[in-house]
Amino acid sequence: MDEVDIALIRASFSTIVGETRDFAVVLLDGEARSIAQSQLSSPAFTCSLPFATRAMLATFPPETLVPGDVLITNDPWLCHGHLTDLFIVVPLFSGPGLIAYIATAAHVSDIGGRLDEFDARDVFEEGLRIPPSRLREGGRRNRQLYRMMAANIRAPDMVLGDVEAILGAAGVGGARLAEFVADYSETQFQRLADSILRRSEEAMRRAIRALPGGRYTHEIQADGHGGVATVLRAAVEVAGDSIHVDYTGSSPQRADAGVNCVLNTTHAHTIYPLKCCLLPELPNNEGLFRPISTCAPPGSIVNCRFPAPVKARSKTSYHLHNAVYGALAGVLPGRVQAGSGSFWSLRCHRPSDPTSLVHMLPNGGMGAIAGRDGIGTIAFPGNGTITPAEIMENRVPLLVRERSLRTDSGGPGACRGGLGQVIRLTCHGAEEVRLSVRTDKTRFAAPGIAGGCEGARGRATLDGRPMPLVPFRLRAGAEVELRLPGGGGAGDPGGRDRSLLARDVALGYVSREAAMRDYGGARMTSKNGEG
Repeated sequence: MDEVDIALIRASFSTIVGETRDFAVVLLDGEARSIAQSQLSSPAFTCSLPFATRAMLATFPPETLVPGDVLITNDPWLCHGHLTDLFIVVPLFSGPGLIAYIATAAHVSDIGGRLDEFDARDVFEEGLRIPPSRLREGGRRNRQLYRMMAANIRAPDMVLGDVEAILGAAGVGGARLAEFVADYSETQFQRLADSILRRSEEAMRRAIRALPGGRYTHEIQADGHGGVATVLRAAVEVAGDSIHVDYTGSSPQRADAGVNCVLNTTHAHTIYPLKCCLLPELPNNEGLFRPISTCAPPGSIVNCRFPAPVKARSKTSYHLHNAVYGALAGVLPGRVQAGSGSFWSLRCHRPSDPTSLVHMLPNGGMGAIAGRDGIGTIAFPGNGTITPAEIMENRVPLLVRERSLRTDSGGPGACRGGLGQVIRLTCHGAEEVRLSVRTDKTRFAAPGIAGGCEGARGRATLDGRPMPLVPFRLRAGAEVELRLPGGGGAGDPGGRDRSLLARDVALGYVSREAAMRDYGGARMTSKNGEG
């Protein structure tokens, strides 16, 4: 699956796939159960892909599929919660028999609909919704579907180019699986899949049994939109060898902002953080998720009813782990982490050329965990990378003047939160740039844990003033500054090792003033023992 991943990166057309890596590739067995993924796959996608694949197979049963068929959908209630995520499934055959699937989830550059992130009143305003369909039939393109997609997308060559890259990469995986089956047989492949799933499930159930049973609750607030905060309330029930997470009491869904989550997204962003703290060393596969269930009231912001707007659902989903970890802080004090600074979204293009479209998804800081500082500019529970400045500057008339770690952004603690970053960019030349930025944690900071402090909140400005949160034209000479939030700290700041604090000050991670104020840094000692 790592080979499939690399092939997709090399063949991709867009920055959001090829540079930001907002995709996942997963191998599923003949029963559409996930057994392997590439190491750098976007984690929550890998949790959603098996469910979406089985939903497509309910429309196109396996016995009706033939070699060369390809299935596709982007229905948010079947996939991962918004229309720009295309889910593409390629059945793999050995002779006449269907033995496996390669499933890909990829965030594409555009799907039509409104340019703004938040203000749609329903999903119909947010773009083209593709029900489960055959993208290819016996190896032949579904030309009408391709024409329909091209007619509703602003950059059709870029999006359809990524679709073809996905199919080419899946071909690499299909060839490797064929080699495996030729060596070991279809029966051995299925036995291996069964063993992976069984052993993984058993390991997760053992890990859960080691926890004290009980019902643990926590509530957090997230930025939401338009001055209305989102409340997320989690009740984590540990019973025997299973965990059930109930989000009853969370905010109701909104008709005026696309910050709603479908239950599939909520489930993915619940089971992945639990997997991280219970069995971090095991490779991801569906067996790990069987002992974990999730529920939320229909009509809530974490189980919205169709046709709610969902385009900016990450403004909600990327906070769920804070509620789950907060509930388990007293049960797993050394294994849950503080809140992370999340990722932001920046999208830009020349108004005269929609194909110049560039995405950049810069990350804030990761939350700390007992015994380990948070990592800078990593947005747990995602693992995407940032589009390089040179790529952006070559496509649009923007100059990236600064990308630096943001001093004092990591939450103070015995273990410090990961740093956010500062990005400054300007428009140059005669042509303006159409720009949109989606921020997060500008009202409610990433929380600390176990006595640690929250990270710095984010801030976005245009020429020193608050930036509009709707698409706007950036004129020549104007400057945008993004100050991304830091991760929360873990443990009492007074307990931070003095030599580590001195190192932080020397490297510019923590200012001397903040060291004195937040850590009681008068006794800081450098590595050579000097005060």
